Amino acid sequence: MFASKHIARGAGAALAAVVALSLTGSPAALAQTPSPVQGPASVADLAEKLADAVVNISTSQTVKAQRSIPLPQVPEGSPFQEFFEEFFNRQQQGEGGEDGDGQPRRVQSLGSGFVIDGKEGIIITNNHVIEGADEITANFNDGTKLKAELIGKDEKTDLAVLKVTPEKELTSVSFGDSDKIRVGDWVMAIGNPFGLGGTVTVGIVSARNRDINSGPYDNFIQTDASINRGNSGGPLFDMNGNVIGINTAIISPSGGSIGIGFAIPAKTATSVIAQLREFGETRRGWLGVRIQEVTDEIAESLGMDKAIGALVAGVTEDGPAAKAEILPGDVIVEFDGKEVPSMRDLPRMVADTEIGKAVDVTVLRKGERVKLQVTLGRLEEAEASEGEGTETPAKPAPEAVSEVLGMKLATLDDALRQKFQIDAGVEGVAVTEVTAGSAAEEKRVQAGDTIKEVAQEPVKTPQDVIAQIEKLKKDGRKSALLLLANPTGELRFVPVRIEDQ
Repeated sequence: MFASKHIARGAGAALAAVVALSLTGSPAALAQTPSPVQGPASVADLAEKLADAVVNISTSQTVKAQRSIPLPQVPEGSPFQEFFEEFFNRQQQGEGGEDGDGQPRRVQSLGSGFVIDGKEGIIITNNHVIEGADEITANFNDGTKLKAELIGKDEKTDLAVLKVTPEKELTSVSFGDSDKIRVGDWVMAIGNPFGLGGTVTVGIVSARNRDINSGPYDNFIQTDASINRGNSGGPLFDMNGNVIGINTAIISPSGGSIGIGFAIPAKTATSVIAQLREFGETRRGWLGVRIQEVTDEIAESLGMDKAIGALVAGVTEDGPAAKAEILPGDVIVEFDGKEVPSMRDLPRMVADTEIGKAVDVTVLRKGERVKLQVTLGRLEEAEASEGEGTETPAKPAPEAVSEVLGMKLATLDDALRQKFQIDAGVEGVAVTEVTAGSAAEEKRVQAGDTIKEVAQEPVKTPQDVIAQIEKLKKDGRKSALLLLANPTGELRFVPVRIEDQ
């Protein structure tokens, strides 16, 4: 409401100014009046030029049908229980005739794609378009249908590379520079929404670097160009006819376009596609750290001027980071000579780096900048290791020594390990109880957590924890950064507000 009134008021003021200028008869002044913003007069020539490079992807797969009618709920021991179970089991085994459940069925789906190499017959689409397919067919604008072979796919970026064998060279398109696209630039999508092939829609870039929590490398281009089911895998063009994105997702409560669509940027896609074409798989760099966001609270507790970088919450044993002596509590602020703006930027930077390359990594460690050199491993070959706890004789649990920030603390011993199922490899100060409504509860600290560090200083006793917090209070800190381990040893950093004791 406020926005519409404001615009109307502005429009009225502009109109009044034009009328006033007309009355004064000043052509020069009128010529300086800004013209209203308009979209492209027509995209007909551009659409006609690009249409033949866009294909409809149809897939089919054999699936076992599942009964959608649930087993009726009857009282345990009821005489009807055995009857219903026997009846529905027969149905699941296909004893209900040809249409009974359990019979294999052919399921078809539709999507979009585009040709990037007309000589080799290389087509790009989304992984979710062809996932699980037994057969893939590329349907071209001129009516040609070609069987497609899957060359490689990547679930993390939702990309897939297909290959067809054409009788003649296919019309193809090229990738543009998605880094140069700006919010407000016009873009055009061509695809196969709801099976309506060759559909052209136009809109603008609404936003960049969107994280929609679909994968570890999210940095989508958001657009209001209409994208619907079936557009997945199709190209998003700039006004020069270059592919600057691959349409892959929408936000919609109804399943139809409401003007919020997302495309994988060309910069992200090109490196993945090159690897899939060459190797049939991705080969990403691997650092071997578990990271979390540097919030304003964490930055303040570490004495940082602003919240940047990625906080190292854990280091994989014998991984590249461990060998380079990167430690939990370090904040990675530079990687391979480039600043790390936030946690979500680091995974992409590492993944795009050549395996085996020695890179410089700058970390903030207790207020000091430390430069380390890391030789990257390969993400796909990395294996997560899980520690196993050992049973130990039980001993009487000691009383909590003290309470601080709403936490009751005790020296970690065998009895507490058994009580909270804390792994043998976890060391520190045990949290035995958390006061309701306290600063610690606000940050979801729980009984059974173990405090390993306070303000990046190791602690072994409750007195150590209290001493560190008192020191932080004297230094004027508003929060204490705790390094916590859950019972299985998984680490996380938590900034807990320092209350008046």
